[in-house]
Amino acid sequence: MNVSLRQLRVFQAVAAQASFTRAGDQIGLTQPAVSRCVTELEQQLGLKLLDRTTREVVLTEAGRSLAARLDRVLDELDTVLLDVRGLATQRQGRVRVASSPTLSANLLPDCIARCRLEHPGLELVLLDRIQHDALASVLSGEVDFGVVIDPAQRDELHAETILAEPFCLVCPAQHPLARRRSVRWTALAGEPLVLLDHASGSRRLIDEALRQHGVQAPVAQEVGHPTTIFRMLDAGLGISVVPTLALPPAGLPGLVVRPLLPRIDRSIVLVRRKHRALAPVAQLAWDLVRKVADARAGQARTGDA
Repeated sequence: MNVSLRQLRVFQAVAAQASFTRAGDQIGLTQPAVSRCVTELEQQLGLKLLDRTTREVVLTEAGRSLAARLDRVLDELDTVLLDVRGLATQRQGRVRVASSPTLSANLLPDCIARCRLEHPGLELVLLDRIQHDALASVLSGEVDFGVVIDPAQRDELHAETILAEPFCLVCPAQHPLARRRSVRWTALAGEPLVLLDHASGSRRLIDEALRQHGVQAPVAQEVGHPTTIFRMLDAGLGISVVPTLALPPAGLPGLVVRPLLPRIDRSIVLVRRKHRALAPVAQLAWDLVRKVADARAGQARTGDA
């Protein structure tokens, strides 16, 4: 059976007006178009709904039965459609976001604070996970979207770059490299390195940069969080390469930060499952994270100018 909503609404108007002409005037159709819709509906149902004469239109028993129920059904359908349409402007609900540790510590807090300020009905729930687990949470549908370092594989993901930031050198203030205003990657050769481990999305990019510049350097320690790196540098265990976003806003007493040349960036991306549209409230959160990242990028450009 292929009954259309248009056919039902035309029949509803005819039943109410007892006239093809008046029904047409009500819903903006010509009399022949009204008649054609009713005829198509009768053919689909296999029932005669109206007795037509030159003077009047009279409902058959089947027509009366359908008309008696149709008002309620169409009213309920209108209510459902209005409710669904309202989702497009929904600004309340819970959105789950997975994020890798440096981003959880240094980007997402600003996003959550801004969300509370601008959208008090929206709860942004953060899952702080290593890169691999954050991506797995996105692909499994456990979270609405993720904020991660640009992954090597994107086949099952829709990814949008929101921020690019450079890697930098961090070393003790008394280290010879601390006397330079900037440091070339090649100057790291032979230096003991304290690096993020391979669970970090940044480690792959750091290894590629070292390899690209032919740097041979021993890895003294591999750790899971930048804070641990900084404490190890305080203890004189080596020097490190970290993303700029990993640097604490309050600075690093006793340590020196220097730009690495040539500049190599890591990309921060928003990721969601490919071919899966976000719910409107999740899209609102996605846009907010992008806006905060844009503001951060603007501040960085101002500082470089």
